[in-house]
Amino acid sequence: MWEVDENGNFWKGKNMKNTFMQKKETVERKWYVLDATDLPLGRVATKAAHILRGKHKVTFTPHIDCGDYIIITNASKVKLTGNKLNDKMYYNHSGYTGGLRERNAAEMIENYPVEMVERAVKGMLPHNRLGRQMAKKLFVYAGDAHEQQAQKPESISL
Repeated sequence: MWEVDENGNFWKGKNMKNTFMQKKETVERKWYVLDATDLPLGRVATKAAHILRGKHKVTFTPHIDCGDYIIITNASKVKLTGNKLNDKMYYNHSGYTGGLRERNAAEMIENYPVEMVERAVKGMLPHNRLGRQMAKKLFVYAGDAHEQQAQKPESISL
């Protein structure tokens, strides 16, 4: 019933649907750079999460980390629409009594733009070991410059 091709991938035999299942050893990864200047935060995060998961590939397999690396530049210039600068809140808790820290989006974009974009992208990834593994392929920078020049990343736009 099952057949093995030359790459060691398993395929169902004749008269059955052939479903390709990616193996983690055969994943080919690319590098992409996304400039977030004057783009809405949600659009940037959605595109980044899509690439990190690997959903843009025809070999997408839900239980394998088959996504690519992504570099987001100019995180400090990302836009929030509506009244989100004042209304959107970010919460952290230290675990101690009275240890709740609240910050609005205006304070986050001014002081912590990298953390704000990372939180938006990580919230769109699976909340398990696989999602944490995918999040390691995300690199966010507040300015134009990034340290991954040697990987020759391709520029993408929305």
